[in-house]
Amino acid sequence: MSAEARTAVRDLVEGQLVDSTFAVIRKDRRRTRTGSPYLALELADKTGRVRATIFDDAPILDGRFAAGDVIRVLGSVEEYRGRPQIVVRSIEQADVPADALEFTPGARRDVDDLEGFLEFLAEDIADPALRDLTRAVLNDGEFRVRFRSAPMSVEQHHAYAGGALQHTVAVATAARELWLLHPRLDESVVSAASLLFAVGAADAFVQGPVLQQAEEGRLLGIPHLSVRRIERAAERLNTPRERVVAVLHCIDGDRSRTPEAACVHGSIALDAAVSVALSQAAGRATEAQ
Repeated sequence: MSAEARTAVRDLVEGQLVDSTFAVIRKDRRRTRTGSPYLALELADKTGRVRATIFDDAPILDGRFAAGDVIRVLGSVEEYRGRPQIVVRSIEQADVPADALEFTPGARRDVDDLEGFLEFLAEDIADPALRDLTRAVLNDGEFRVRFRSAPMSVEQHHAYAGGALQHTVAVATAARELWLLHPRLDESVVSAASLLFAVGAADAFVQGPVLQQAEEGRLLGIPHLSVRRIERAAERLNTPRERVVAVLHCIDGDRSRTPEAACVHGSIALDAAVSVALSQAAGRATEAQ
C-alpha cells in the first residue's frame, strides 16, 4: 500500500471502510460479558490515535502482531462514546519502514528546517573549542538519524516524534535572546549547552514506530545521557576541561551555580511549560468537537 493510499486517523468518519496502515500503540486481551475473547487496540499514525477492536477470530489474529508493530488494517469505522473507532476484520504485517515520524504525531515544524536551523546556531558559537565540540556531537551520522525522530518524553512535554529536536531549537533560540539582553553571560557556554542539553534523547527511546522509553532512558534520564555523549566528544577533541565543565553544569547541574546555567535551565523550563499548555489546549479543543 502506498503512503498516498493511507487513510489518516484525523480523517476517519463513521461508516467509512478502512484499508490502511497504523502503528500498534497498545494491545489488550479482553473478554465480552458473555465470555468471548476480543482484542482492544490503540492505533496511531502521525495525525493522531484511534481505538480499535477485534471481535471476530480474535485468538487467530492475536498471533499475527504485537504492540509496537506496524500493521495493515481492514475494517470499518463506528462511533464509540462520541468518537470514531475501527472494528477490525483482518490484520497483516505491513511491509513499510518502521519510522516514528510516519506513525506517531510528529514535530510541529518541518524536521529538515529544524535541523538546518540547529546547524546555523552551532556555526554561530564564538568559542572555537565549544563550536567544534557542538558540531562533533550534532554531526555524528548515527546520532542524527536517531535524534530527528526522538521525543523528549512519552506522555509529558514534547511527547511526539521530533520533539527533542523542536525543543532544542526553541530552547537555543530563547537562550540566545537572553544572552543578547545580558551581555555579561558567556554566550558560547549558553549556546553550546542549549544546543546539547537534549542530545541524550537519541539514546533514551527505542527506535521504531511507537514512542517507548529505553531502559537507559528510564533509569539514567536524558541529562545524564546527554552528558555522556558530550564527554565522549570532548575527550576525542581534547576540549579544554574548564569549558566542558561549564557546559555540563548547564545541563546536569543540580543547582544553577552560574548565570549561564540559570539562563539555560530557565529556557528549558519555559519551553517545556509552553509545550504542555499547548497540548492541554489541543486536548480540550478535541473534546469540545
